[in-house]
Amino acid sequence: MDIKDKVALVTGGAHGIGRALCVGFAGAGARAIAVCDIDLDAAEGTAELVREAGARALVLEADVSEEAPIRRAVAMTEKELGRLDLMVSNAGFGYSDKPGWTAASQTNEQWDEVWRVNVMAHVWGVRAALPGMLSRGSGYFLHTVSAAGLITQVGDASYATTKHAAIGFAESVAITHGDQGIGVSVLCPQGVRTRLIELEEVVSKSVGVDGIREPEEVAAITIQGLADERFLILPHPETLEYLRRKTADYDRWIGGMRRFRRHLFPSDDIIDPGEPPKA
Repeated sequence: MDIKDKVALVTGGAHGIGRALCVGFAGAGARAIAVCDIDLDAAEGTAELVREAGARALVLEADVSEEAPIRRAVAMTEKELGRLDLMVSNAGFGYSDKPGWTAASQTNEQWDEVWRVNVMAHVWGVRAALPGMLSRGSGYFLHTVSAAGLITQVGDASYATTKHAAIGFAESVAITHGDQGIGVSVLCPQGVRTRLIELEEVVSKSVGVDGIREPEEVAAITIQGLADERFLILPHPETLEYLRRKTADYDRWIGGMRRFRRHLFPSDDIIDPGEPPKA
């Protein structure tokens, strides 16, 4: 997909990778960008950068943990900017496994929130934008997922689980609608200098093992990946080798990840199951 003269909607566009994608698209010749985020002030800042880069910008407020705001954002984009060529479901977040540091430490409420943002927001974005794309016989979805969706995330079970699910959904969209002119790419970085990696030191150590990329680097790699219409966009090339090792010998891979976790948690004092989470 050539972004030149296209219209894109980017959720989570106020910060980090989302902001870099908005500005990068504008610099690559996009006609207009809808910057969608729950943080309107920061979204306005992104929109100003988009305008400086030569594209039209529309700011939209949306909490992507609910379907209705996503539907409204798509409708407003099409009303104000014309046909939506590229739907970017970029918003996402996670908790760490603390305080218990077990695979089931997080509460039901936390699991539900992460599931809605990291999985259902992708489903709702496709549901809202797909009908128009199918009627035109063209359109593209970019889902910001994570290398955690291909490998895993040590220290954050709900993040790893939902990112795997997001990959599965993107595969279904590509398989079901690829013959109807619909393209799909999933962006799966490891460490990127965003607010997300600052949430928990142990988690940050695990995602930064192959270096921390800047959001602008990731955006440039993504734009090239879209041009090539690659399903997997991997800003860290090491990710592909890890995936090959995982699928070649799953038991060996799990053993290696256990060793990696012991490296991150060198003292038993760090791992305290504590009280079970409340339902």
